Amino acid sequence: MANGLIASYRNWLKFRETYNELNRLSNRELDDLGIRRGDISRVAKQAVAY
Repeated sequence: MANGLIASYRNWLKFRETYNELNRLSNRELDDLGIRRGDISRVAKQAVAY
């Protein structure tokens, strides 16, 4: 059970890191990546396979 909690916590940290990094980008930079600002949460979730 502890391993599952640790894995969940690590996934959450990776999600937050990805979300924050994408959120710091300008709309132009996001557009260059093919991401809309409203898609940031979805993209961050995909990064950790939520």
